[in-house]
Amino acid sequence: MSDKSPAAAGQSSTDVLIAGGGIMGLWAALEADRAGLSTLLIDAGALAGGASGGLLGALMPHMPDRWNDKKQLQFDALLSLEGEIAALEAETGLSAGYRRAGRLIPLPKPHLRKIAERHQAEAASNWNQQGVRFSWDVLDASPHPDWPNSDMAEAGLVSDTFAARVSPRGLTALLIARLRRSPRVTFREGVALAAIHTERGRVTLSDGSLVGFGHLIVAGGHASFPLLSSLGPALARPLGQAVKGQAALLAAPSVSSELPLLYLDGLYIVPHEGGLVAIGSTSEDQFDAPHSTDRQLESLISRAMELAPRLAGAAVVERWAGLRPKAIDRDPMVGPHPSAERVIALTGGFKVSFGLAHVLARAAVGTIVGREAGLPESFSTAHHLAVAAKLG
Repeated sequence: MSDKSPAAAGQSSTDVLIAGGGIMGLWAALEADRAGLSTLLIDAGALAGGASGGLLGALMPHMPDRWNDKKQLQFDALLSLEGEIAALEAETGLSAGYRRAGRLIPLPKPHLRKIAERHQAEAASNWNQQGVRFSWDVLDASPHPDWPNSDMAEAGLVSDTFAARVSPRGLTALLIARLRRSPRVTFREGVALAAIHTERGRVTLSDGSLVGFGHLIVAGGHASFPLLSSLGPALARPLGQAVKGQAALLAAPSVSSELPLLYLDGLYIVPHEGGLVAIGSTSEDQFDAPHSTDRQLESLISRAMELAPRLAGAAVVERWAGLRPKAIDRDPMVGPHPSAERVIALTGGFKVSFGLAHVLARAAVGTIVGREAGLPESFSTAHHLAVAAKLG
């Protein structure tokens, strides 16, 4: 490619170019707009059309034991998300379908009750912060008949009052509506980031156009990994991978949206507004068809019917599959690339994206405006690159 001037090349320019219109990219665009930066948000498809357009919306806290900086970060994020959503709802008049509904976890075996009782004491300490108190209570029986199946809770169950849920599509629609009101934010859908030219401060898009940037935030989910790997020294292993997830949405008018979420052995049952219940999700490292559902989802639906008898006869109104980004060292990957300081990673959320995205986006934009990120070192782009550089 010849080194033309921006004017000669027909190059546009923006303070912040965000590649990826999922939950991470949308929150980053909001934070950039709040900072007064001109922002271009691009997405290879429709905004929030990838993994962020799923069904589940479970906002689950970490276990309250062995407290550390990552658990504290998540605690703070889940606590602050409620206020962030309320403010956006007031501003746009839309709903994100958020509710701190709590969660019930059946205890099928006696030894699990002993572990849960230990966690109950730990939650009394670690979940009692900032003027709020959440609990992890061990109960003999559910306060809600057939929610869950008492046969699957022979040793009792846990009532977690910290857990919440949100409509993934409701929250992304809320963010998009807010961003479309800003004169500083523009969108280009159906166009992907094709190449990054760090020495010139510009990118080539999939339609051949050039865009100059002050800073580039790479927030394109699993598609971010090869782009970030193309900068700097060659890596011994991939920087991350796509993990397939399958989920379903059921019409269950008799299931109140005020009921707590249910969780057992990787299965989530999430009551939403309008008599809808989401069920998910699988975690598949190997797959042939990334966007189609199969018998693994049907097995999940059968398990859900057994766990929650109230779902008997509920019709499946949607089956969904998508690819979630899992960074090489599992934690999200956020921050400047050591070989290109103006390129900032914001990806790898995997199962925690909706609960942490607003905090991670604030940290990513914070590196642009000179604000301390305040994230654990294991979240940094440099850390993930170091792990990927090692053989074995």
